[in-house]
Amino acid sequence: MTQYANPVVDTPAGAVRGVRDDAGELYRAIPYAAAPIGAGRFAPPAPHPGWPGVRDGTRPSPTAPQPTRDFGRLDMTPYFGPGWVRGEEYLTVDVRTPAADHRRRPVMVFVHGGGFVTGSTRAALYDGSAFARDGVVLVTVNYRVGIPGFLDLDGAPANRGLLDVLAALGWVRDTVAVFGGDPNRVTIFGQSAGATLTGALLATPGAKGLFRRAIIQSGSGTGAFTPEQARRVTAAAAVALGVAPTARAFAEIPDECFLEILPALAGLDLRTSTATDPLVGLSPFGLVLPVQPADGLVDGPAGDVDLLIGTNAEEGRLYLVPQGKLESATEANALGQALFGAGTARMAQAHARVSGGRTHVYSFEHRSTALDGRLGAAHTVELPFVFDLADRPWLHGETGLLGPDPAPPGLAARVHAAWVAFASTGDPGWAAYDPQRPVAEILGG
Repeated sequence: MTQYANPVVDTPAGAVRGVRDDAGELYRAIPYAAAPIGAGRFAPPAPHPGWPGVRDGTRPSPTAPQPTRDFGRLDMTPYFGPGWVRGEEYLTVDVRTPAADHRRRPVMVFVHGGGFVTGSTRAALYDGSAFARDGVVLVTVNYRVGIPGFLDLDGAPANRGLLDVLAALGWVRDTVAVFGGDPNRVTIFGQSAGATLTGALLATPGAKGLFRRAIIQSGSGTGAFTPEQARRVTAAAAVALGVAPTARAFAEIPDECFLEILPALAGLDLRTSTATDPLVGLSPFGLVLPVQPADGLVDGPAGDVDLLIGTNAEEGRLYLVPQGKLESATEANALGQALFGAGTARMAQAHARVSGGRTHVYSFEHRSTALDGRLGAAHTVELPFVFDLADRPWLHGETGLLGPDPAPPGLAARVHAAWVAFASTGDPGWAAYDPQRPVAEILGG
């Protein structure tokens, strides 16, 4: 690979040094908000004070405090990344750009998944080289997860992780131009928990004007907990920690203790007389809203935003096959429908109504041959194709996400090109969704 001099970019908060390579330029660990320390872990994201001199943007960021997640024989490290990498300043973004030359390129802002408890910009799957190669500025976002990000507490704003993503979008609006991006052509996209957060932004009044397009990959427009459900999780966490269920009391607790009590919160019965558990027991953390995002789109920017939305054909297999729990395809499909399918359909229909035909729907159906060919078109399998990484050796082999077989020729190029086209023009290459004839574009079938 050719050796290049390290570039320096002047941002409103200070100068940042990145790296230049064959794909363009990469700037890492740029703060979009102040470090969430002590009581600040339960406060809204605060503006970063900036820095003197030139900040080192050549190394990855610390990550939000998070547990290690085990998926049995399936190697999910490319998805989850290294886990908790300690450091206070983790409310950061990475920027991958063709060049910081003040051109006006489309911008894509990625929000990672991880069940609202894990994930970071350090995950190998989120390498944005292919986006930069194809003329897109890619911004990946770290946000608070777990108790600091999503536990509902008296004296603290709800959905702090979502507020972090909003703050990151504000940073993009104010800063991305110096990285060669167009602040008026921003597409926010997310997968799993990140997709559900993206859907919530469509119903958030404060998000108006911050993005022009959105992509929801395996999320849910009906994935939020009710306030009553959230209170059950908060009460259980307070009991496990032996403190009052308030932000003031939780501010005295170190992050290590928050991680230690997570097993005590697993398996809580969150069903109520009016609501089922939207995450079917997979996580006690998530958005807390009085109205599901799909039912509140008129309050947010959804009517002015193009939407690309879809799911994988066998989402539920990720949660069953690696643990040896899959008894039938029906079981996996039912789990996937409960977690993602029903909420995605409702969001697609709701958006089509409020946006006047600016909705595009897909179904990703390529089947991974991992785990003796049983993983299939499971949750997360589309990501290597979206990021055009499907040929990477670390995704293959019997325990790799894509399995021992090579990826289908041309599929990564097709999927990635559709995402780039949508971010550039609002058209991924197929007809808009019609609620009267709800047909999805098949990818990889």
